[in-house]
Amino acid sequence: MSKTAIAAVILAAGKGTRMKSDLPKVMMPLCGKPMIRYPLETLEGMGVKKIVVVTAPDGDLVRKEVAPHESCVQSEQLGTGHAVLSAKDKLGKFDGAVLVIFGDNPIITSQTYQMAADKLSEGYSIVVLGFRPEDAARYGRLVVENGELKKIVEFKDATDEEKAINLCNSGCMCFDGNKMFDILSQITNENAAGEYYLTDAIAIARKAGLKCTVVECDAQEVAGANTREELALLESFYKQRKAV
Repeated sequence: MSKTAIAAVILAAGKGTRMKSDLPKVMMPLCGKPMIRYPLETLEGMGVKKIVVVTAPDGDLVRKEVAPHESCVQSEQLGTGHAVLSAKDKLGKFDGAVLVIFGDNPIITSQTYQMAADKLSEGYSIVVLGFRPEDAARYGRLVVENGELKKIVEFKDATDEEKAINLCNSGCMCFDGNKMFDILSQITNENAAGEYYLTDAIAIARKAGLKCTVVECDAQEVAGANTREELALLESFYKQRKAV
């Protein structure tokens, strides 16, 4: 697999409800630009081969903003696994690394994305982006043994031993493009929410004998924004980085 062959799926179907805005979440301004522009510009700067943005049915503003990159519609909000599957036709068969990222985690660096993509060349099928926050709180935990990611466990399902783990799941992943949609097509919605969770990809891959691992980045880098307060914090992180 060529280290330079990278594609990306950006999940951008979220609404701005908790922001108290009619704008789609990824269209909220961050330092004067729509949030979605930041990951787009980072990926473009890396020379990523193809970018597909997953939008809501009423996401015309997002689709217009991300053009000429391709976009697709997640017809129903059925979870993150379902959202990525919505991009299958647009992405097509891709022989390389496929980053799956979130439009509301806008300040992840190109170095971190490249590190995740490069890790696939070591024989892994999925690389998860992890971080160690000051307060692990209710984040999903990454259970790693001898460098291999054994499972992602949600806080509510974690044992006391697992809750003591401070390596947390950012949600962002990098897949071997040759195996990605085969793995994702096996995700079911047999859970309390009736949704297709992207995190279930780890258990499916491991059951098939495939290897998964984690790369770590700084907690500030994977900061997201669901509220205006979080957006203000994200702006401060971004400004601190630019000032260095």
